[in-house]
Amino acid sequence: MIYPNTYETKVGFDKIRNMVESHCITRLAKQKLQNVEFSSDYDFVYIQLKQTGEMQNILTFENSFPECVYVDINDFLKKITIHGTYMLASELFDLLKALHSTKDIVAWFKKCDENKYPELRKIIQQITLFPAVITKIEAVIDKFGQIKDNASPELMHIRKTIAASKQQISKKIYNILKSAQNQGIVENDAGISVRDGRMVIPINVANKKKIKGFVHDESSTGKTAYIEPVEIVELNNEIKTLEYEEQREIIKILIAAADFIRPYIDELLIIGDFIGEIDFIRAKAKFSIAIEATIPVITNETAINLLQAKHPLLMQTLKKEGKQVVPLNLKIDNERHILLISGPNAGGKSVCLKTAGLLQYMLQCGFPVSASENSEFGIFNDIFIDIGDEQSIENDLSTYSSHLLNMKTMLRNATEKSLVLIDEFGTGTEPAIGGAIAEAVLTQFAQRHVFGIITTHYTNLKHFAANNKGITNGAMLFDTQKIQPLFKLEIGIPGSSFAFEIARKTGLPENILTLASEKIGDKQINIEKSLREIARDRRYWEEKRNKIKQTDKYLQEITEKYEKELKKLNDERKTIIAKAKEEAATLLANTNKQIENTIRIIKENQAEKEKTSAVRKQLNDFKQNILTENQNTESDKIDKKIETLNKNLQKRNERKQQQNQITNNETDKKNKIETGSKVRIKGQSAIGEIIKISEKNVLISYGNIITSIKAENVETVNENEYRQSLRNTRTLQPQAGFDMSAMRLNFKPSIDVRGMRAEEAIPVIENFIDEAMMVGCSELKILHGKGNGILRTQIRNILKNVADIKFIGDEHPDFGGAGVTVIKM
Repeated sequence: MIYPNTYETKVGFDKIRNMVESHCITRLAKQKLQNVEFSSDYDFVYIQLKQTGEMQNILTFENSFPECVYVDINDFLKKITIHGTYMLASELFDLLKALHSTKDIVAWFKKCDENKYPELRKIIQQITLFPAVITKIEAVIDKFGQIKDNASPELMHIRKTIAASKQQISKKIYNILKSAQNQGIVENDAGISVRDGRMVIPINVANKKKIKGFVHDESSTGKTAYIEPVEIVELNNEIKTLEYEEQREIIKILIAAADFIRPYIDELLIIGDFIGEIDFIRAKAKFSIAIEATIPVITNETAINLLQAKHPLLMQTLKKEGKQVVPLNLKIDNERHILLISGPNAGGKSVCLKTAGLLQYMLQCGFPVSASENSEFGIFNDIFIDIGDEQSIENDLSTYSSHLLNMKTMLRNATEKSLVLIDEFGTGTEPAIGGAIAEAVLTQFAQRHVFGIITTHYTNLKHFAANNKGITNGAMLFDTQKIQPLFKLEIGIPGSSFAFEIARKTGLPENILTLASEKIGDKQINIEKSLREIARDRRYWEEKRNKIKQTDKYLQEITEKYEKELKKLNDERKTIIAKAKEEAATLLANTNKQIENTIRIIKENQAEKEKTSAVRKQLNDFKQNILTENQNTESDKIDKKIETLNKNLQKRNERKQQQNQITNNETDKKNKIETGSKVRIKGQSAIGEIIKISEKNVLISYGNIITSIKAENVETVNENEYRQSLRNTRTLQPQAGFDMSAMRLNFKPSIDVRGMRAEEAIPVIENFIDEAMMVGCSELKILHGKGNGILRTQIRNILKNVADIKFIGDEHPDFGGAGVTVIKM
């Protein structure tokens, strides 16, 4: 049971629902969202949360998850259950997109690790794919959602006939237009227009009787009439007839497609539900990511343990202002099942109440919550809330009467599996009586073991909570130095209202505050003073504890660092000792060999004095070499390295000097022009040979071509450049076939010269015509725009001089008209 009916509005869940709806794409997903209800079924809540949590992980970590198209298909599937009915082409296209999306999602889960996302896999397992339906639809619908020409032979024939008729009309009306322009009836820059699907000629109203035909429209000024010449009326009528035939044939095709799909409707409706379900889960997951929501620990008991909880709506609001929400830690369990929160006004008591109420409701509706994943949530059968002013003139209810009515409902229905949320408990009437009634109600809640979070300012309730098992006080902390709330809940102590401090900060006269203190009496003042001192001391020791924690953490990090370094040093020491032992063993072995060899030589020479001295000298030299070997090894290595670097540097400098010498020689040769020199014209790449030199000019041979040019306009090239030029010339011929193939592949039969001047456009068009001749293209289009017709006229004058062009004219009005020149080769 949820009480009252306005619970969602009171805690803000209606806004949560709207925010999630903004992420829904399909109508079915939005419908599922509106149907979401509070549930006390542990298994249902668990599955809903797991599904959303798995989708959160997919959206966050799985970049390969398909970008699906989510569409509603159930309505038009149900529409074709009756024989003879059909889906529109757009509806058939939506069905195709839905089937492809389902296919992609199923394929992705099959590729994914089978142990991941178990709850979503259970949904996937219910789906059956229908490749035959996809094939049938793709045979009818193209990738743009239009009926294909080859959907049936009859449709193809009709569309070909329509196209041919339109082409015929286009030619006739162009001829009529040209004739009228030549006669001065129609302006030269006028083009063909379309009115009501029929081709018409714009003509001055004064001349409209000079062209026989039907007037279909006039301009807004009334100066221009749009006439359909009588010569093409019959052809237009034939096209209209053909278009009607086309529509009838399309309906036949759609009916045939519907007949094919009809046996699969029940299974396809399951796919429709699947698309809506995935869209709904995806919307919840996207919203959860936006509010940093998690899946907490869920138990099938009645308890709440909020850790780092944040009110999602408050968090979004403060985020826009660049502020942070103070996280809430709150706990109620079987031992302490009622939390009584007290503290200053505007200190955050109501926010704590709403945060707990909203997050618990969200969880039992299957939504992740904006709290730490280590938070624990139980399952309640009922949630009751009494917050705000619900006085009603129509129902003759005062503020306090509405509160009493809510208390009555709670006392009648609340059980040990209920959660009651009451704001400003006992207010609305005379304080002593209100406090007494509130204490009596609180006693009933405690005896029934009802779970609750209650806020109040009444001292008698704070005393009651301190002296009764199962109820605990909680205080909203207040900074007495800055005289401002900290919005932090401290469980275990009652809170002070800090009324005098807040009144003093707002500027209430001091004599008023003194008089109020005298009237309230020392007892109440002492209680408030004690509460303030407790709060201050608690905060002081809390800060001390946090500093000790930080110090302990720092010491722990330092200790771990030194332990790692010590371990590293020990490892290095062991390595060095092992290496030293190995070298010592090798040295000892070599020494023993040398001693044995010395003894052998002495024995063989029977201890001759000179030979013995020589052998002893060899042994001493060996010893000296061993002692100095380790000292000299590193020095020798460094000396050798320096020597090698110096040699490399010297060689590099020698090569550089040689290269500079060669370059200087080539430069001298290059600057000197004589008969037989290899040269090229400055700014060009072709290389030729000088065959004659006069005073100012030189004759240059390029194969069979000889040209004369001023000597100052040529430059010499070296032998390497000349040989490279010859290689390029030799390899040009074998590549011709490849270039021609590439040209055919890359050639486009249309060109856009809009924005160019005539002198810029004409060379481009001449190259375009040359390439068209080379690749054998028979029809070309030049897009030049209408404007004043200057560019079009100059282009067509140039094209008339090309012998290989047999036709030059305007494009069809639907595709550009006089703004495009059509060329047939």
